[in-house]
Amino acid sequence: MTMNDTTDVADHVRVNFDRQGLMGHLGAQLVRARDGVARIELGYGPQLSQQHGYFHAGATSAIADSAGGYAALSVFEPDASVLTVDFTMNLIAPARGERLEAVGTVVRAGRTLTVCRLEVTAAAAGTRTVVAIGQQTVIRITARNGA
Repeated sequence: MTMNDTTDVADHVRVNFDRQGLMGHLGAQLVRARDGVARIELGYGPQLSQQHGYFHAGATSAIADSAGGYAALSVFEPDASVLTVDFTMNLIAPARGERLEAVGTVVRAGRTLTVCRLEVTAAAAGTRTVVAIGQQTVIRITARNGA
């Protein structure tokens, strides 16, 4: 991949993320999506909490799903897009803190299906705790109709 190709992919990923309504609604930020790794951060707000005041599992899972998808998208050509086929999350600790960080990492990129590892950590008072781990499969599709 040339520098221009890398820039094209980064621009494509950024434009794609910015068009995602849910990530915008949640207030999530794409921090990195390059070379098969994507990182998304989400600051805490009461609208993202469950009844005990922790981040809701839906918010935790949503940013993990997107992190995996953008990790995959970062290794494909700029006219490609991805859709999640399957993902599994294990919530291993309460998601409490000032913010969450989801990291998606491509484990294997195939012609059609790509598998990603997902990890979500919570940051609070200078400490980081892994709160969720998972795995995701995405399918590569050719961009059509602005997809």
